[in-house]
Amino acid sequence: MRGGTILLVDDEKEIMGLLELYLKNEGFNLLTASDGVEALELLNANDVDLIILDVMMPRMDGIEACMKIREKRQMPIIMLSAKGQEIDKIMGLSIGADDYVVKPFSPLEMMARVKSQLRRYRQLTAAYRSNDNEIVIDGLEIQVLTHKVTVDQQEVRLTPREFAILHVLAKNRGHVLSMEQIYETVWNEPFYESNNTVMVHIRKIREKIERDPSSPHYIKTVWGIGYKIE
Repeated sequence: MRGGTILLVDDEKEIMGLLELYLKNEGFNLLTASDGVEALELLNANDVDLIILDVMMPRMDGIEACMKIREKRQMPIIMLSAKGQEIDKIMGLSIGADDYVVKPFSPLEMMARVKSQLRRYRQLTAAYRSNDNEIVIDGLEIQVLTHKVTVDQQEVRLTPREFAILHVLAKNRGHVLSMEQIYETVWNEPFYESNNTVMVHIRKIREKIERDPSSPHYIKTVWGIGYKIE
């Protein structure tokens, strides 16, 4: 695996020094920050492939920083914390982290997790191509101007509403969109709580584009929140 640029965000010098040593030995370029504010500044000025982000830090902690990063960026984030309770891990993963490592940790295990996350991210990135007129995601091709959709080179017929929903999800790949967001974007009118229109349309789209609609590959349900295309 080729190297990459890692942003390491932690205010503990001992941990920073240890991770720096191992990451550099693995051939990674390294950027370091001591809090979330500094991390965001570095992200705006540099291309970063993966972030190791501590939870407890001054000025801006890792939870807030992770949420701000996820507003614009999709690179892997590994949360680092002394808090090992299940609820802490759930919190970290639910706000956008890809992995959660509890201190103290094995540096060799951390290197394995870094490589695993980078490998997965690069595979997903290689399977995704997008421009103003075409979106391609792992065999699913969406031609925006002609409203043509193909799956594994087989054309799929979608209604205009179905196409609009698929397009908005694909255009926001990696982001979870609520039913309210989808409805108000596609129908251009206010959403009301008991409205299950989006759910019905999602089911119909899955029947047309998924190899197995009961175990969808493209449109994922994020329970209690909404839908996303990874």
